[in-house]
Amino acid sequence: MKAYDVKKGNVVEYNNTVYQVRDIERSSPQGRGGNVKFRFTMYSVPGGNKFDLSLGGDDELKEVELSRRQATFSYKDGDAFVFLDDEDYTPYTLDADVVGDGAGYIVDDLTGCYVQIIDDQPVALQLPQTVAIEVVETPPELKGGTATKRPKPAKLSTGIEIMVPEYIANGERVLVNTTSGEFSGRAD
Repeated sequence: MKAYDVKKGNVVEYNNTVYQVRDIERSSPQGRGGNVKFRFTMYSVPGGNKFDLSLGGDDELKEVELSRRQATFSYKDGDAFVFLDDEDYTPYTLDADVVGDGAGYIVDDLTGCYVQIIDDQPVALQLPQTVAIEVVETPPELKGGTATKRPKPAKLSTGIEIMVPEYIANGERVLVNTTSGEFSGRAD
């Protein structure tokens, strides 16, 4: 596949490593005979390590077949996470290092996940945009302290900490953005 055919989301192989393309910058030099250059921002699959690559428009990249299967979190097996395919209940086991920071957003029966598969091997996990998680520990609201909204730290049932508004109490379920790790509202 030529560099000018690559689109965001494509999965390509470069130097024996598989990458997913997240961003593309195109630059056209002024003047005659200038070649168009493409700068790709890519992340390794699995692993998620960032890699920047600049290529000419006619340079070749090998496209890799990646399938995405919708799955539901089933259980934790040691350090590994097991997801079941929503259609045929195939179990996909993903190691903790593949899940990475996403582990803090995985709750029982989490739906809306996508397991990314290359050559029948699960290689990456795509979480839903927001996840509902229970607050297990947060300081009480200060009555009449101030009229401004101040965030306070809250520890969630999965072990991660986020900042929440003052009115959130222990035992409440909150929506957490899985991309930014920020509070997105009440869940219930």
